[in-house]
Amino acid sequence: MASLSDQLEEVRLNAEGSLCSPGSAQEIRSGVSAMANIPLPPTSKYRHIAAESMLKENSSGNNRKETMASLQKLSTALNILEKYGSNLTNSNRPKYWRTVKYNNPVFRTTVDSIQGGRAVLNLYGYTNQQPDGLSFPDDVVEPDAGKVASVTLEVMCLRMELDMLTKGAHSHPEFYERLIPSLTLQDEEGLGTDAVAFSPNESPWEKQSPSPASTPSQSKSPFSPSLPLSSLGSSKPTDNCSICGISPVSAHCPTCTQRLCKECDQLYHSHSGRSTHVRIPVTSSKPTKRLSSSLSTWQCLYCTTVNTMQQVLCETCERPRLSSAAPSVQEEPSQPSTISEWQCKSCTVVNAGSSILCEVCERPRLATRPPVAPSRPAPTTTGPMDSQWVCLFCTYVNQTPSAVCEMCYLSKSDHAPYPSKPLPVSPVKNITTVLATPKVTPTEDPDLKRQRLMKEEGIKLIQLIREGEKKGVSPEEVYTSMCVSGNSNVTPYDWLKTELPHVLDEICVMAASCQQESNALSNSSGENESQDGQKSNSVPLSRAEAKRAWLAAGGDNEKAVRQAHRARRVKVKELGSLGFNDVARCEEALRQSGGEVRGALVLLQRSLLDPFHQRMWTDEQEPPIDINHPDKQHVCRRLLAVYDLPSWGRCELALSLLRDPTASYTLEDVVQAVRESPDKDFIRRVLNKECPICLSIFPQSKMQSLTSCQCSVCCGCFKQHFTIAVRDKHIRDMVCPVCAEPDINDPEHLNSYFSTLDIQLRDCLELEVYELFHKKLTEQALIKDPKFLWCSHCSYGFIYVGDQLKVTCLQCRKSFCAQCKKPWEDQHKGVSCEQFQLWKRENDPDYQRQGLAGYLRDNGITCPNCRFQYALARGGCMHFSCSQCRYQFCSGCNNPFHTTCAVNQCSVTGLHAHHPRDCLFYLRDWEPARLQALLQKNGVKYNTDTAPGTQTGVCGVIEQKDEGPRPTDSACGAQTQPGQAGLCEKHYREYLVSLINGHSLDPAPLFNHDELLVACRRYHVDIAQGEGEDDRAHYTRLLKKLMDDVPLGDKVPRKK
Repeated sequence: MASLSDQLEEVRLNAEGSLCSPGSAQEIRSGVSAMANIPLPPTSKYRHIAAESMLKENSSGNNRKETMASLQKLSTALNILEKYGSNLTNSNRPKYWRTVKYNNPVFRTTVDSIQGGRAVLNLYGYTNQQPDGLSFPDDVVEPDAGKVASVTLEVMCLRMELDMLTKGAHSHPEFYERLIPSLTLQDEEGLGTDAVAFSPNESPWEKQSPSPASTPSQSKSPFSPSLPLSSLGSSKPTDNCSICGISPVSAHCPTCTQRLCKECDQLYHSHSGRSTHVRIPVTSSKPTKRLSSSLSTWQCLYCTTVNTMQQVLCETCERPRLSSAAPSVQEEPSQPSTISEWQCKSCTVVNAGSSILCEVCERPRLATRPPVAPSRPAPTTTGPMDSQWVCLFCTYVNQTPSAVCEMCYLSKSDHAPYPSKPLPVSPVKNITTVLATPKVTPTEDPDLKRQRLMKEEGIKLIQLIREGEKKGVSPEEVYTSMCVSGNSNVTPYDWLKTELPHVLDEICVMAASCQQESNALSNSSGENESQDGQKSNSVPLSRAEAKRAWLAAGGDNEKAVRQAHRARRVKVKELGSLGFNDVARCEEALRQSGGEVRGALVLLQRSLLDPFHQRMWTDEQEPPIDINHPDKQHVCRRLLAVYDLPSWGRCELALSLLRDPTASYTLEDVVQAVRESPDKDFIRRVLNKECPICLSIFPQSKMQSLTSCQCSVCCGCFKQHFTIAVRDKHIRDMVCPVCAEPDINDPEHLNSYFSTLDIQLRDCLELEVYELFHKKLTEQALIKDPKFLWCSHCSYGFIYVGDQLKVTCLQCRKSFCAQCKKPWEDQHKGVSCEQFQLWKRENDPDYQRQGLAGYLRDNGITCPNCRFQYALARGGCMHFSCSQCRYQFCSGCNNPFHTTCAVNQCSVTGLHAHHPRDCLFYLRDWEPARLQALLQKNGVKYNTDTAPGTQTGVCGVIEQKDEGPRPTDSACGAQTQPGQAGLCEKHYREYLVSLINGHSLDPAPLFNHDELLVACRRYHVDIAQGEGEDDRAHYTRLLKKLMDDVPLGDKVPRKK
C-alpha cells in the first residue's frame, strides 16, 4: 500500500494538471477535496505556502468562538487569493493581470488585512514592489503556470480545510488544535469574555486594580478634582461605551478594539468598511448605575479644569471630554503605527492617524470646531421621553425644541433610534434638576426675520424665472419687469407683453428728441457739420436697441436713453475702425440688425460683394491669373481661390517659383508640386527631372515610371518605347527601357507586372496599338493551357479539345501528331509514336540516310514553358532562348537561366542555371569512350557505324548558328571521326548523353575521387572524413550519400 506522502504526491500532480489544462471545475474540486482529506499535518502537506505561520499569526481570541471568527476571516482572504491564482492559470487572463492595486477595496479588506497574504502573491510572481501595489517584473512575459498552479492548489486546499474546521466536519481537527490552543477553550456561560464582575456595593468606575503603593482609603472616583493623574490609567475596561461614555457596553469588537453600547455599535459598524467585523456580546454582572441628573459640569482628566456641560472640548487644553490623562496607558493597537492618533472635534472619537474622515460622524480630519450653540434653559429630566433625541452623527443627546444638533450642527432628520430609557444630557456628572418654567413665546430676532423675508423673496423670484424660461422670457426681463411694475397684481409676463412695447417706443422717441436737441446746440455753436448732413439726419433707435439699453439701465427710461446713445457711438466707432466711415450707413445698419455689430457688418459688406456675385453668376470665362500683376496679395488670393492651396504661405511659395527668371515652369506644374510639399529645394528637384532616354528636363508630373523599378522617363519616350515593343517585338520585351526590369522568367512577377502595365498603357497608347497589346497578352496566357498546340508546319498555335492523335492546323490545314508533334503519315494511324518512329528508322530510306543526325533532329529541343519544339541539336552553348515565349533555359536539363537566384546558399551572381549531375552541361566534357562504358555497364546499345547513304567525313546535324544579324539554322559541317556513326565528336557525345538520359542512368559510379568531392560540394553534401576512415570507405560512403540524397534532374528529357 502506498504511503500517505505518495498519495499526497499523486493527488497533487493530478490536481495541478487539472488547473493547468482547461479541465472541468468538478475535476478540480474533487482533486482539492482529496488533498484536503489526506490525514497529514499542515507542515507535511503544504510545501509552498507557510500554512503553519499563517494559521498562528491570523488566529486570535480567548476561546473557540473568537478563534473560529478569525479563521473565517483568513478563509475569506484565501478565497480571494485563490481567484488571483485561477486568473493566472486561465488561458483567457484578465486585461490587467500583471498588477495588484493596494487601493482595491476587496484586496484591502481581505488579503491585505491578514498576515502572509502578500507572501502568497509573491509566490504567484508579483515580486515587483510599487508605490501603489505589486506587479510582475517587466522582463516576465507570461506567468509560471506550473508554479502558480502548485501555489493555487495549496491555497484552495487550506481554504477547504478551514471551512471544514469551522463547520466541525474536519476529520482530524487535532492537527489545528495543536497549532492553535484556543480552539480547545469553550465559551463561558453567563459571562462575556470582556465583561467585568463588580461587587453589588461598588460602581463600575470605582473598581481599580490594587497597587502596593495605595491603600483602600486612597481609592477615589476618577471624576474627583483631587485625583492624581497616575491613577487614570486603569488597565481594566469600564462598563460604559467607549464612544458616548453613557450607555452600558453591549458588544466588544476585537478588530477595532472598541467596547460599544447597542446604539453606538449599530451606528459605528454601519460603515461599509466595518460592516464585516465580528462583535462579541458582553453581559454585565450588574446593571449600570444611573448618573445623577443634578450634575451640570465636568472635569478634564488631563488638566483638571471644570467645564460646563455644553462644552465638548476642554476650555484650557482643548482636549475631548473623554480623553485619558496620559497617552502611556492607552491600549496597544492591533498593528504598529508610526502616525499619532487624532481626535474628532465634533464627536470626540479617537481615530487612527491613517484615516482622513472620522469613523463615526465622517467629518474631515481638519474640520474646525463647530460653533457653540446659544445657551438655552435645559428642560427637566422628568418630562416625557419624546423631549430628547440622539444625533445620528455624534450621538449627543439634544432637547426636542431644537431641530439641529448642538454639538455638530447637523439636522435632526433620520436620527438614530431613541433608547428605551431617557438618557441623561451629561455623560460625567449628575445634572441638577431645573424646575419647569412657563413657556414664553420668543420674540423673532430682526436679523432672522430679515433673512426669512429675503429667502421668501428669492424663492418667489426663482419660481418666476423658471416659469419665464418656459415661456421664452429671460431672467433679466423678469427681474426688471418686477422692479418696474412694483407690487401690482399683474404678472411679469403679462406686463412684458402689454406694457413693454409702449415703454420701448417711448425710449425711442426720447432718444430721437435728445439727438435733435444735441444737433441744434451743435449747429448754434458754429460747429461744422459732417459730410452729407450726417449729424442733422440721425437714425432713430430700433426696439431691440431700446430693449437692450432698458435692461442694462434696470428699467430707468432716462438712463436707458443715455445708455442707448453711448452704446451706438461705441459701435459706430468700432465699425469705423473696420473701414466703414459713413456714420449714417453704419447707424442704419445697426438699426436694421438690432444693434448687433456682426449683423451690421454683414449688411455693410453686402454691397462690396456685388461685383463678385455678378462675376460668379455670369457666363463669361474666368480671366487667367496674371503672375506679373503688381499686387502680390491679389495674385495670392486668386491662387488660393482657384487652386485651393493649403495655406497662404504655399501661395507665396508658388508665386516666388513662377516669378523666378531662370526657370520656365508652368502654373499647373508649380501648383501640383507646391500642394505636395512646402520645401522649396524639394520642389525645384521635382520640377527639374531629366529623362534618361532623351535627356530633356521635365517636371515630375510629366514623367512616368513602372512599378517594377525606380526609373522615370518622360511621357513621350514611354509611349514610343511601348508602341515599338507591342508592334515589332515579343510580349516579354515590354520591360523598362532603362534597366530592362522585371525578370519575365518569374511567373509571379509576370502576372502582377502585366496587370499594372495594362492600366498604364490604356491611357498612353493609341487604340490600335493597345488592342494589339491585349491580343499578345491573350496569346501569352493561352500558351500555358495544357491543350494548347503548336503547328509543326507553320508554327501557328491554337487550343485542341479533341482526343485523336491526328490534328489539323486551322491556318495551314496540314496535319501533325498531337503527341510527338511529327508531320502526320498514314503509317502513324493505329500505332504509338514509338512504334511509328521505329518503323521510319527501318523502312524510310530518307530517314535512314540521315542516320543519327535525324535522330538528334527528332529528339531536338522542346521549350519547357510553351512546349514549342525545335528540330535542332543542342550545340555547344547550353543557354537557349525560346523565340515564341522568350523563356531562357538550359537545353540539356530544361532548368531556367536567371540573374536573381531563388536557391538557398547560392553565391553565383549573373546569368546562370543550376544543372543536375546527369545534364549534358557536365557530361559533354567526358570522352566518348567513358560515356560508352557507362552505357555498356547498364546494358544499353549504341551505334558506332555510319548509316548507308550518309555523307561521310562531314557532320550533317542541323544547329542554330549566330551568323549575321539574326541566328540561322544550318548543318554542322565539322569533321567526323571513325567509330562515331558519321557524327562529329561534339554531336556524338550529345547522342550518347541522350541515351544516358533516356534510360535515366546515373553517372556518379564513374566519378573519380576528385570529381566526387566537387559534386558533393556543388550539391551541399557533407564531405568530412570520419576518424579512422580510409579513403576507400570514405569514397564509398560519399558516393552512396550523393546518390541517395541528391536525385537526378527532374526536368531532363527522358526520350529514348
